[in-house]
Amino acid sequence: MADAPAPRDVLPPEALLSPPSGLVDGFGRAIRYLRISVTDRCDLRCRYCMAKQMTFLPRAALLSLDELAIITERFIARGVRKVRMSGGEPLVRRDVIDLARRLGRHVGANGPQGGLDELTMTTNATRLADHAGALFDAGMRRINVSLDSLDAGTFRFITRHGDLDQVLGGIAAARDAGLAVKINMVALKGLNDDAIADMLRWCIAEGHDLTLIETMPLGAIDEDRADRFVPLTAVFDDLSALFPLVRDDSSTGGPARYWRVEGTRTRLGLISPLTNNFCDGCNRVRLTTEGKLHACLGHEEAVDLKAALRQGGVAGLDAAIDSAVATKPRAHDFRIGAGEAPAVSRHMSVTGG
Repeated sequence: MADAPAPRDVLPPEALLSPPSGLVDGFGRAIRYLRISVTDRCDLRCRYCMAKQMTFLPRAALLSLDELAIITERFIARGVRKVRMSGGEPLVRRDVIDLARRLGRHVGANGPQGGLDELTMTTNATRLADHAGALFDAGMRRINVSLDSLDAGTFRFITRHGDLDQVLGGIAAARDAGLAVKINMVALKGLNDDAIADMLRWCIAEGHDLTLIETMPLGAIDEDRADRFVPLTAVFDDLSALFPLVRDDSSTGGPARYWRVEGTRTRLGLISPLTNNFCDGCNRVRLTTEGKLHACLGHEEAVDLKAALRQGGVAGLDAAIDSAVATKPRAHDFRIGAGEAPAVSRHMSVTGG
């Protein structure tokens, strides 16, 4: 990165204030949500997400903090109202709190650059106890925590070496700091599908929301995902017999469909890319840690925003963003079956959750 022009030289502050056009894809969907992977690295190795032996990008290939901020600020200027920081595990990146502070200044802001309704993060919570207060101070009010089991042994098996108590401590610290917590649980046949009701009971007791997720065929792993696939249609039928679930049409801007657990503060969300396609209203694009913009999670096509920024400044960046949004496909191409190759070769940690 030493031979790249300094981002502030390419994009002086006044350039970011130039009047931009909004972002609407070829199917009339307005892009309002940007997910950014700040790193592809993670301190866990969840079996459905990563191979046991992972090769990560060289640090020199990653966007700098300044480049991440500039690109994100351009999206904000062009109408994005929600930004989620993810990874990998975002809190393993040393300067991630600085990025959160910079982006947090846009929350609730009005002016030539527009503003954000929300800045959020998806984390595995292993380092959350050390950073929860700083995230709140930066402007976050809600986070997602990936947690697939409340049984210490099962959790360690799924993550390959994770410490459940460490994660629960991070969740408690987030709550104490004032952050609302939503638990993300991937349904896995033979591993945690018999404990989903218990997870919902725990979330109700703790005051957390719960979102269940079907495993997604992204990147090569050591197992066949079809062996672990659980259709959420069947899970929902089972939960409906145990809990008073009432449809909730409110949205957090993502792909989940929600139900309220009547008489509680907890909402149940379902993200079911395989049994209930959620693409029609997709308002999201994803920026990888190396600067590639993916308009669809389930397709390989991407546009290199890092190169556009370094070579063409704000005009080049805008043109590259326009190109990606214009070619956003109508729907993903996820399939799952015995021996089925992943829909895309990149891992979720590269694209960002």
